[in-house]
Amino acid sequence: MGYRILLLDNDGTLMDFKKAEAQGIENTLRLHGLPFDEEILALYSGINKRCWEEFEQGLMDKDKLLTERFRRFLGQLGNTSVDPNSLRAVYHEELGKGAYLTDGALELCRELGKTHELYIVTNGVSSTQYRRFAISGLDQVVNGIFVSEDIGCPKPQSAYFEHVFAQIPGFRREDALIVGDSLTADIQGGIRAGIDTCWYNPDGLTGPEGLNITYEISDLRYLKFFV
Repeated sequence: MGYRILLLDNDGTLMDFKKAEAQGIENTLRLHGLPFDEEILALYSGINKRCWEEFEQGLMDKDKLLTERFRRFLGQLGNTSVDPNSLRAVYHEELGKGAYLTDGALELCRELGKTHELYIVTNGVSSTQYRRFAISGLDQVVNGIFVSEDIGCPKPQSAYFEHVFAQIPGFRREDALIVGDSLTADIQGGIRAGIDTCWYNPDGLTGPEGLNITYEISDLRYLKFFV
């Protein structure tokens, strides 16, 4: 309790990434004359998730990730006629339009911004993320935004967090709380960085044993009761 600094994850926390992803992939595939349905969306989402996990683990660099996920996806579809780089370019454009906020996220940030310093900590493509922040209005209610592409490494790597800490005036670990939906990027990353954590868990998932999570919430608006 009594935190001064709140580090807020974006996708899956402040924003509904599943909705943005679904809309972005549907538009991208249809613009390329490719079919789209829930099964195809699930296929892409699974491949994308695995690629980001490899990126977070340092097994793949970001530029490779952004094309490799579409290369693997097209391979699973058995399609050799579409250029994965074309899918990559169009998808970034379409995803940048998807600024769907989690219920109460903007209002909560406005309220907490009166008493706390708010910073968005997110992995992703900078141009896409900043476009979404501008559309949603989040860029107007936080003190700063840290995108992994700008920093050169992702959450949960220690270098990411050390960069963020160094950019916040008067930063002390005991003053900070990270809030996010990812047990790896946000929670494990925060624990290793030596700060308290709040797991946003709207689906009521069971966390792994032995992971020392400071707080857990099912509704983002409950955050105000812990800070």
